[in-house]
Parts: sequence; structure tokens; C-alpha cells
Amino acid sequence: MDEPLSRQDEYTRDQIVKELRTTFKEEAYELLAELESALLELEKTPDDSEQIGRVFRALHTIKGSGGTCEFHDISAFTHELESIFDKIRNGKASATRKIIDLTLLARDQIRALFDQYYQNGSVDEAKSSEIIASLKELVPDAKTPAQATTALDSATSPGNGARRSVTYRIRFWPNPQVLVQGTDPLKLLAELRTLGACKVVAQTEAIPYLGDIDPHGCYTYWDIILTTNRELNAIEDVFIFVKDTSYVKISVIDREGHIDSEAAYKKLGEILLERGDLATEDLEKVLHSQKKVGEMLVETGFVSPEKVQSALVEQQHVREMREQRKSADAVTSIRVATDRLDSLVNLVGELVTVQARLSQTALSIQHVELSSIAEEVERLTDSLRDTTMNIRMLPIGTTFSKFKRLVRDLSTELGKEIELTTDGAETELDKTVIERLSDPLVHIIRNSIDHGIEDPETRAATGKTRSGTIHLSAVHSGGHVLIRVEDDGAGLDAAAIRRKAVEKGLLQKDSDLAENKLWELILEPGFSTAKAVTGVSGRGVGMDVVKRAIDALRGSIAISSTKGRGTSITLKLPLTLAIIDGFLTQIGEEHFIFPMSLVEECVELTREDSQSTHGRRLANVRGELVPYIRLREHFQAGGERPDFEHIVITNVDNRRVGMVVDTVVGEHQTVIKSLGQFYRNVDGISGATILGNGTVALILNVPKLIWLVERQEMQATRV
Repeated sequence: MDEPLSRQDEYTRDQIVKELRTTFKEEAYELLAELESALLELEKTPDDSEQIGRVFRALHTIKGSGGTCEFHDISAFTHELESIFDKIRNGKASATRKIIDLTLLARDQIRALFDQYYQNGSVDEAKSSEIIASLKELVPDAKTPAQATTALDSATSPGNGARRSVTYRIRFWPNPQVLVQGTDPLKLLAELRTLGACKVVAQTEAIPYLGDIDPHGCYTYWDIILTTNRELNAIEDVFIFVKDTSYVKISVIDREGHIDSEAAYKKLGEILLERGDLATEDLEKVLHSQKKVGEMLVETGFVSPEKVQSALVEQQHVREMREQRKSADAVTSIRVATDRLDSLVNLVGELVTVQARLSQTALSIQHVELSSIAEEVERLTDSLRDTTMNIRMLPIGTTFSKFKRLVRDLSTELGKEIELTTDGAETELDKTVIERLSDPLVHIIRNSIDHGIEDPETRAATGKTRSGTIHLSAVHSGGHVLIRVEDDGAGLDAAAIRRKAVEKGLLQKDSDLAENKLWELILEPGFSTAKAVTGVSGRGVGMDVVKRAIDALRGSIAISSTKGRGTSITLKLPLTLAIIDGFLTQIGEEHFIFPMSLVEECVELTREDSQSTHGRRLANVRGELVPYIRLREHFQAGGERPDFEHIVITNVDNRRVGMVVDTVVGEHQTVIKSLGQFYRNVDGISGATILGNGTVALILNVPKLIWLVERQEMQATRV
């Protein structure tokens, strides 16, 4: 009988479970995302064994890890789901649309259970039983997947969503008539090699004397050592057509993460005993000799040289695989808490500021040695900054994958047929930007589903396919990422937007506004042309939320639409929100910074140039008229305007607009600092930074500045 745990033991056990749960938290939600993705792919191709395997592995890992972390309700619930998918996996049931629907509901229930533990959420526990009962009605007699679970256990360890490698010992002794039956054993060996690292040793002891050989017979058998992360089923499938007539034995001899993986591998004699190639008494006879065991076994005739060679190959193979795993483990990724990463970025930001002070001090005192040190520190700081920023970069595909479920569920709810396609999922963006981008994209996609894409009958009547498409793409563009949401729906109704704008006082009745400006009106608060309020949209809340979110990310929105053909919304976002390459300028005593990615060039502006345009703010830049904005007037800066000013030419959405400043200082590594509570919402300013001399410079939000000035001019023309 087990003794009761002491208080100290209970405390230790609770601490271990708590640490396991903390470690598993991020992986738990990743596994749920993987499960959802696999289910959505399986819905397209219900007979795809690879996708069925993905679902099964995700469920199995959640079950195993949940049990390890003592999430007993999650483990029990997932165990039932795993039983259902074992029948599907073995071809005893099909992955129908109804089963996919219920499994997606089950996935949401598992998430709710995790949220209950990790985020103090609430969950309807009775729903778990309802889902399982509904699934069992569709897939009766679902039993525990014992064999499949055993196979997975040998390849997957709890707490890791990716399958770990397993080393198998395989003895393949084909029937002598295998060639006559139409099977080439060498092709089977070649197929095994495609599954992973593989070593093959031929055993020739059964080959008869020349006079007794049947030219059509096969007398060789093989010992194979295979390291793979594929399931046991994949190996068994190689021998599926010969297993009934040939001898095939598959044994697990080593696995990644096994408790004994650090210990030395079995000795030669142990391997031969395990294989059945050597008797225990024969091994004991040679152990007292000073010679190597292998040599003595061959000399005494107890074992053939080929079998000794095969055992030696196994020894060497396992050692090599373990060394490779150690090497891989040394460079593998690790999980780092977000607050630690943010702290690192802040420290790098402070270092950049101090480095700027050092460079400025070295320049002001003209000390050669100090200047040399400052240059070296600047080089190292640049490298550290870039490395730190890269650590924060994540592929945007993790966000894209979440929208497949959104499109599926909403299109079903609205009775529409819509497919989501994606491109550029590997495009990397700052983790913070990705996190804050999710809600704006949800609003845009919901609008495309509800307002953009027509119902199947309407599309068919206009000559379109019954199924609509929403295409989500991402691509790098300089220091920005362009994220585009396109649909092939009805497009925006210019007349309806114009009427609504006039009704809300945003536009004069006789105003001749260009279409690209007209589309921007849908970003105004409370603007909606929906004729009816639905559960999806129509309340005038959505696109203004998108605009505020993108403005907060220092990004911009561009809208284009063609009546009857569809709408495209492009979000232009900075790669990172922490440190940027800036362009430092000065107006009076104040400093302003432009994001370098928006700056094209600088030109001089004299008083004569200003007077020659008769009050129109246009500059002739090599034959091209470029409008400009006087930042001195816009920000009401004090002091006299100098005789020679500078125009910083920016490019925003392929439009060249100049910004007039007093002085151009040059490039500047800019650590972005948030403004205080009272200045956080100042239009045209996205943040601030500290210069090397300790003064503060404001970072300009150029797209917002241009939008503000244009709006002021439009309002002035109405008066």
C-alpha cells in the first residue's frame, strides 16, 4: 500500500504541475490552431490520410500533455475524440461535413477548457458530453485507439506538438519465391530509405551452394536500422504486400527524449542476444577472452561475420543519431516570455540613445581615439539592434490561418459559398504588429463576406461562379509590409456612398470628389450603407475601428473598387514599432523625425521659389510639380522663417508630397517612445524619441498629416 504524501511532497508536486502548465500554455494554443487548420484542410479532402493523421496527432498530443499537466477533463474529453478519429484513420468511418462541424465545436470546447485554467474563463462542461454523444451517433462503437496510441507514444512525447524521431531495428527475410511473385526486395529497401536515416546490412548465410541455387530464388535477408519521425504505420506499409509470405520484425531500439538517451548504447553481445542471433551460453564462453567479443564470436563460429557487422552498424547508427540530436538541441529554438523580450528591446533602445550621445560627444570635442571607439560602438549597436528586431519577427501566416475558420462559419451562417485563399504567409512582421492586426483584419473580412460577396443565386445571375473568393496576401515593400484583402464581390456602390456622405454632412451635394477619395469616406465613424442591421454588420461600426487601429500602428489604408468586380483594401504597416531608421529635421528650436522609408529626396526652397508660385504651394522638382505642406505653419512653430528652407519629398501610396522644414540634419536611429497620456492622440504625431543631446524630437505620422491638411482644405472650400 502506498504511503500518503507528506506536505512537502504535495508542495513539490504542486510546484511541478504548475511549472508544467506554464510551460505548456503557449504550446496548447498552438496545438489548437494546428487542429483547426488540419480539420479545415480535411474538409476539402475527406479521404486525405495525411490530414487525418494531423488531426489524430494533434488530439493525441493534447491528450498526453493534458494528462501530464493534470488537465484531467481535457485529457478525458480529447481521449474520446481520439477514439473517433482512430476509426476514421483505420477506414472504418468517413470524415463527413457533420463530423468536421462537431470536431470544430469540440476544438472550441477544448479552448474554453484551457481558457478556464489559463485565463479564468467560464465553460459549459455539459457541452463536452453533448458533443461526444453526437459524434458517437455518427461514428458508433468508437473504441480506444490502443495500438495507434502505442505507436504514437513511441514517436511523440507529451508537451511537444512535433513528432520526435524513433530508431527501429527491422529484420526483413523475404520468401525465397518473392521475385517470382513480382516483388523486388531492393525497391522495398529503397522505399525505407525515403523515411529517414537508414543503414542496411545484407545477411548471406542462407545462400546455398551453387549447384543448389534456384536462379529465380531469393536467399538473402537484411537487417535494417532506421531513424524516422514517421509513424510505425508508414514502415509497415512498405511491407504490406509481402508481410503474409515473408518474415518481417520491427522493434523500437531508441527514441528521442527517452530517459536513457544519455547512457551508452547496448554492447555488441546484448544486441546479438536481443536479435536471437546468439545464445547466452555461447556469449559467456567468449567473455573471458582478452580479444574483442566480435572477433571471438566469429572465430568460434557462434555467429557469422555478417551478423556481427550488422550489430556493429546498429551500434554506430544509434550513436550517430544521438550525436546529431545533441547538436540539433544545441541550436534549437527556445521559448522566451514576451515581457523578457520587451525588456530586451527597451534596453537596446536605451543603448541606441546612449550610443548617439557618445557619437555626438566624440564629434564635438574632436577626439580621434574617442571617435574611433564611438564608431565601433555604433557598429556593434546597429548589429545588436538588427538581431533583437529579428527575434521579434514572426511569419504572418499564423494570423492568416485563423481567418479560414471565420470565413467558413460566416459564409455558412449567411448562406454563401466563399473560399479564402492566402499568399505570402511566410512574410515576417513584428510580433506586436501581428497581435494588434488581428481585429482590423477581422472587420475587413467580415465586411467582405457580408457586403462584398453576393449570394450564390445573385452571382450565377450575373455570370459569376456561385462560389466567391476572398484573397488575403502579404508582401514586403521596403521598410513596410503590404497586407491586401481582395474579394470578387459586388464592389463598392459609389452612388450610395455619395448619398450617405451628403446625408451625414461629410460632402456637399454638388461636390465632384474623385473615386479614391470617395472610398475613404467609409472610414468615417458611423458610416454604413447597409440597408438592414444583421448579426454580422450594418451598425456603422467597423471600418472606423480599422482606421484607428491602423493609425495606431503608424500605417495607412488604401481602398480600390470596381462595380460588379470586387474591392481591394491594402494596409501598409511598418515592419516594427520599436526602433526605426529616421530622417532628422529641425524647425526653429524643435526637432522632427520622418520615417526614412517614406523619404525620397530633399530639395532647397528659397523665398523667390515661394513667391514665383503666387501662393500656390507647389514645387517644381525636375519638371514635376510636387505639392508641399509648411510644417512651421501647421505646428505653429515660433521664430522667423529662414531664407533657405528645405522640402523633404515623401512618397505615400505612390503620391509625392513635400514637407517644408528649416534644416535637414540627416539620418538618425530612432528609438520610438510613447507620448504621455495628454499628448497621445495629437494628430500627425506618432511618437517621440530622445536625441543624443537629451532633447526630445517628435516622430511624424506622414500619411495622417497629409490626410489632415487635405481635409482642412476641403472644409475651407465649403465655407
